[in-house]
Amino acid sequence: MVSKLSSAEVLNFLIILTIILVAARVLGEIFRKLKQPVVVGEVLAGIIIGPSLFGTLFPHAFNSVFLSQPRAYGAFDGIANVGIILLMFIAGVEVDLKQIRKYGKQAAYISLTGLVFPFAVGFITVWFFYESLFSTPTANHLIPAMFVGTALSITALSVIAKVLMDINIIKTKVGNLVLTAAMIDDFLGWILFSIIITMLKQESGSDAFKSVGLVLVFIVFIMTIGRWGVHKILMLTEKYFNLPGGIITVSVILCFLAAVTTEWLGVRGIFGAFLMGVAVGDSKYFRETSHHVMHQFVLNVIAPLFFASIGLRINFVTNFNLPIVLIILVIASVAKIAGAIIGSRMSGMRANESYAVAFGMNARGAQELVLGLLALQAKIIDEQIFVGLVVMTIVSILIAGPLMRYFLQKDARVYKEGGSVVTENITESIPVQKV
Repeated sequence: MVSKLSSAEVLNFLIILTIILVAARVLGEIFRKLKQPVVVGEVLAGIIIGPSLFGTLFPHAFNSVFLSQPRAYGAFDGIANVGIILLMFIAGVEVDLKQIRKYGKQAAYISLTGLVFPFAVGFITVWFFYESLFSTPTANHLIPAMFVGTALSITALSVIAKVLMDINIIKTKVGNLVLTAAMIDDFLGWILFSIIITMLKQESGSDAFKSVGLVLVFIVFIMTIGRWGVHKILMLTEKYFNLPGGIITVSVILCFLAAVTTEWLGVRGIFGAFLMGVAVGDSKYFRETSHHVMHQFVLNVIAPLFFASIGLRINFVTNFNLPIVLIILVIASVAKIAGAIIGSRMSGMRANESYAVAFGMNARGAQELVLGLLALQAKIIDEQIFVGLVVMTIVSILIAGPLMRYFLQKDARVYKEGGSVVTENITESIPVQKV
């Protein structure tokens, strides 16, 4: 018989849920007012109410709220994990396959060089200096090196979309190229991470090869026959179900089914959710109304619970190692910026445009935090590396907008004195991206 939560556990669960949601939303709105991504405030909310600050200053109260009823916190952790799945589904919806096809060649230069450089630098750094960076010794440096390389190479699609809106270039060709490159980064990054998780779970090389093959087959299936099937399912849903509720319900069910499939294949369910988001978002029957409702609910209710929970899982004060933080920050930023500049120049952009694009591509966000937490739970990385990844994410977010604006304004052929975009090859009108 399934054991239910007791009355005391339900009360504690509701208290935890309320405290975390209030703290995350308040800090998130403060950062929104400061014209910074909300995710930074949500993560800081968790650090403040977690063991790093509240737990250190008021240990008895912290233990009473968060640790006295382990099953209550376990229930909250379950909701936070649902939040991860839905968040990655929404991230997949943001990937516009039509724009990738339209600007794919130019964006591919930016994305691939911006992906390869930080991946290579991160991989080499961990491979040769593992003992200096990690506190837990291991003979197998391959998986940690692959993970760090992957985590340092992905651009945050949602963050860069907001930055482009803030500096009013999201409808320009430059803005679209950056968005498209970030979409490609997201897609390739999740494929890489799925392969890493699969390799971690398999003991023998043949089993790992087989599982990776199954994952790649699933990717091809979702992007071809699966995408067609999703389109037909949503078409029938629109015909026979009440809207927009029916479309949202069916989309969430498809999301969970894809998550179940990838979990069964030995990869985290969030990867399946991301792929299903790409397929659903590509269908004309997943209309703007449905997208808006899901986007608002996930980003304002469910996702804040997950991002705040990051601060509850680890003590950022005791695990803060300045040399490791600086190493991660420097190699991540220098390699990503250098790679994106090379790709931008190869695609035909001018120098200052290339610098602006590079700092935009350097922006990390939700994906890095999700990847970092999953890697921490899988024991691929330790707490000090995780803290370094979180700090790197926050710093890259904060510097992206101001530096993009600076280099675009510095380019006289892009901006007039008042800041209006005037170069025709950049101001080519494009559809507004779904963000």
